[in-house]
Amino acid sequence: MIARRTLLAGAALPVLGCGAAPPVTGALSGGSAERGHLLRDGQRPRGPATPAGRVAVLIAGGGVAGLAAARALRQRGIDDFALLELEDAPGGNSRGAEVGGIACPMGAHYLPVPGDDARHVQDLLEEFGLRRRVAGRWTYDERHLCHAPQERLFFNGHWQEGLLPLQDVGAATLAQYRGFSARVDQAGRAARFTIPAPQAAPAAHRALDALTFERWLDRAGLADRHLRWYLDYCCRDDYGAGIGVVSAWAGLHYFASRHGFQPPGVESAERDAVLTWPEGNGWLVRRLAQGLGSRVRLGRVVLRIAPQRRGVEVDAWNVADRRLERWQARHCVVALPALVAARAVQDAPAALHARAKAARYAPWAVANLHLRQPLQDRGGAAPAWDNVLYGAPGLGYVNAMHQSLDPRPGPTVLTWYHAPGEAARRELLVRGWGAWRDQVIAELRPAHPDLPDKLLRIEAARYGHAMAIPVPGTLAQRASGLPRAPGLSFAHADWAGYSIFEEAFTAGHQAGMGLRV
Repeated sequence: MIARRTLLAGAALPVLGCGAAPPVTGALSGGSAERGHLLRDGQRPRGPATPAGRVAVLIAGGGVAGLAAARALRQRGIDDFALLELEDAPGGNSRGAEVGGIACPMGAHYLPVPGDDARHVQDLLEEFGLRRRVAGRWTYDERHLCHAPQERLFFNGHWQEGLLPLQDVGAATLAQYRGFSARVDQAGRAARFTIPAPQAAPAAHRALDALTFERWLDRAGLADRHLRWYLDYCCRDDYGAGIGVVSAWAGLHYFASRHGFQPPGVESAERDAVLTWPEGNGWLVRRLAQGLGSRVRLGRVVLRIAPQRRGVEVDAWNVADRRLERWQARHCVVALPALVAARAVQDAPAALHARAKAARYAPWAVANLHLRQPLQDRGGAAPAWDNVLYGAPGLGYVNAMHQSLDPRPGPTVLTWYHAPGEAARRELLVRGWGAWRDQVIAELRPAHPDLPDKLLRIEAARYGHAMAIPVPGTLAQRASGLPRAPGLSFAHADWAGYSIFEEAFTAGHQAGMGLRV
C-alpha cells in the first residue's frame, strides 16, 4: 500500500566523497510502512474502541477512488459521510510535495487528455475549468497542457527528441518499428481498446491476456533490442514491471488505447496531449479534497470493516491519539487496495480473497532532487519535461519547473522514478537516503556530469506496494466483477488490474453514485 511521506531527517553528507561539492541534505519520505503493517497478524492494536461517530456513508481510503466517491456523494446532495485516510494527506499515489519551496510530484505526474470513454473524468476537468467548449469544439486550457518539448532520450552520448531510439539504429531496427506499429493497428481493429477498459473484455483481448508481452513479441518475430528496450521502458513506466511480467493485453493497451505507435517517418505521428503540473496529479487531488473539511479524518488506519444487521461497523486506529475508534455507518465504500481490503473486511467474500491472492504489486521509488540551478547537457535536443536515459535502471526524471513561464534560469526540482521489481521490495524500505542519492547521481551523471555540484537536497519516497501489475489473467479477474457483501461497495484501481487515474476515478464515482442511502 502506498504510504504518505513521513520525513526522517538525515545528517548532511558530501556527495560521493567529492570534497568540492556542497553538502547535500536528505530525507526518506513516502515510507509510512509502520501504519500499513498494523493490518498484519499480531500487529493490530488491542483494547476497547472509543465511539467516533455515526454517518450515512463511511469511505475507507482517501486515494483517487475514495475522493471520487466523496465528490459523487456531494453531487447527489449527500453530506452525511466521513472519509478515513491512513496518511496525513489524501491522494494516494497522486500526492504532491514541496522541496526547497518548489512544488513537485511524489508519484503520478500527468493525466493524458481523456477520450470520450472516460466521460466522468471529462466532467471533472470541465468542473475544474480545464476543459470547455469553444466554437463547438472541446478545448483544454493550454496553461495546464504539457509545454514543448515534452520528452527526450539520452542515447549514444547525446540527447534526441522523443523516447524511441533513432540515432544510427539501422534499417533492420526501423523495419521492426514499422512491424510493431502494424501489429498495434491490427490489434485495435480486431477489438477496440478503451480507457477505462470494459468489465467484460472481448475475445481478442482475452487471448492477449493469456500470455506475457514478451512471449507475444517472440511469436510476432519482434526481437530488435532497441524496440524491446523501448517497450520494456513503457511497461515499467506505466505498470511498474517489464515485458516479461505484464500481459500482452497490457503491453498493447499502452499504445492502442491512446496514441498508437508511430514509427519514424510517419507524418501524422503526434503524441496525445497530457495535462501536468509542477506537483503532478497532486493538483487534481488537492482540488478533489477541497470543501470536504472535517469529513476527512487523516491518520486513521482502517483495521476492521464488519457488516452488521443494520449497517456497517468500522474500527480505525487514530495515529495521533494512539487509540482505537469505532464508527457506525449505514454503508461503507471500501476504497482500499485488494490486499488491504481482504485483511480489513470481516468475513470477507471469497471473491475479495481471490483477487487479493492473485494481485501482484510493483514497488516504486521516487526521488525529488533540489538543484541550485539547471543542469548542463551533453548536447542534442533541448531540455524537456520528461527526460530518459537509454539502458538506465531508472525511468528518468521530470522537471518541476518545465511548466513555468519565467524564462530566467533558477533553482528547480527533478523528480526521478524507479521501478526496481518485486524482488527488491524489502530492500526498497531499508535503504537510507544516502544510498538513493548515490544511485541517482551514478545513473544521471553520464548525461549531467555537473549534477553533484548542483544538488542541494534529495527526498526519496519508497512505496512497497505502489500499484497492481496487469499480469496475464488480469482480464479474467476483472470479468469476475466486484465482490458482494451487505452494506459494502468496493472502489479502487486494483479492480481494473492496473493503476491509472481514469480507472480509479471512474470506480470511485460509480460507487458513490450507485449507493442507496
